[in-house]
Amino acid sequence: MLKVGIVGLPNVGKSTLFKTLTKKQVDCANFPFCTIDPNVGVVEVPDERLAQLAEVSKSEKIIATAIEFVDIAGLVRGAHKGEGLGNKFLANIREVNMILHVVRAFSDGNVTHVDGSVNPMRDVETIEIELATADLGTVEKRLDAVRGKMKAGKTRDLEKELAMLERLYATLATGKMANMVELDDDERMMARQLMLLTLKPILYVMNMDESDSADVVDEAYNLGEGRLVIPISAKIESELVDLPKEEVASFMEELGLTRSGLDRVINKSYELLRLITYFTSGEKETRAWTIQQGTKAPQAAGVIHTDFEKHFIRAEIINWKDFVELGEVGAKEAAKLRVEGKEYVMQDGDVCHFRVGA
Repeated sequence: MLKVGIVGLPNVGKSTLFKTLTKKQVDCANFPFCTIDPNVGVVEVPDERLAQLAEVSKSEKIIATAIEFVDIAGLVRGAHKGEGLGNKFLANIREVNMILHVVRAFSDGNVTHVDGSVNPMRDVETIEIELATADLGTVEKRLDAVRGKMKAGKTRDLEKELAMLERLYATLATGKMANMVELDDDERMMARQLMLLTLKPILYVMNMDESDSADVVDEAYNLGEGRLVIPISAKIESELVDLPKEEVASFMEELGLTRSGLDRVINKSYELLRLITYFTSGEKETRAWTIQQGTKAPQAAGVIHTDFEKHFIRAEIINWKDFVELGEVGAKEAAKLRVEGKEYVMQDGDVCHFRVGA
């Protein structure tokens, strides 16, 4: 399952966001390092298409796709040296597929700030410098190893890797992120083996005051080019998830929200990881399946069962809108069902029936 690591300075609202995302109670006491071991929770990816497909198929159950969120204890300045148990926390970040960086923009005199004042840009740079410095050590070790190998004889691959590592090192040494370095496909493959923290996709969640609109980012909280920001109020979101379902819509309307901040965070995380969803739908169940963009039909079938990829014959595909409008039989009669072979690249929203051999 895909993992998203929630990071940030202490007392920025990480644990509140995590608790709200997963409805799993964690310790949110107002002091640094209250979260020592990473908390893990699984959350469904919201998808309105599932219910519509299930209604047409009269499915007994609905199974959504899911993402795992890991609440990683607050990082502080000096984490790369082990400050505040930093090395342990950085190791936890290495294991995730992407980073959710929570930034404090709310003002609350009862919640202390480790640096004494609210300054989103400063806080972002503090965390990024720690991640970059940790990566610098990783790149330095690999540089030494590659230079050692080149003494025994240069090869084109080693020379290419050395050039890439030197560019990464120069960027990281200034406290900037490795994702600012342009890499070609081969270099990206080499860099991936280093498991660099700053090459992971990052979504910045701006934790706003309740009075601020959660649908826009105030110019004062612009985090600069290249940083994707979603503004939410973790406090409002925590109130939303505790409300009875029938009251949520009216509460959101009162606040001027078109959809919850959590849904936006979950969907944007999914998008950043370059994931798409295809569906299977029948009387037994309607289910969402997660695949990478660019996945071909046999590999998509293999997500259901490895034997399906091995014995793949063809895929029968209906676009989800056609399925909802016409039903499976109606879609076939209207020639909206397509038969695709092994080279077919899956599209988001495909409703599939895979034909496989024995």
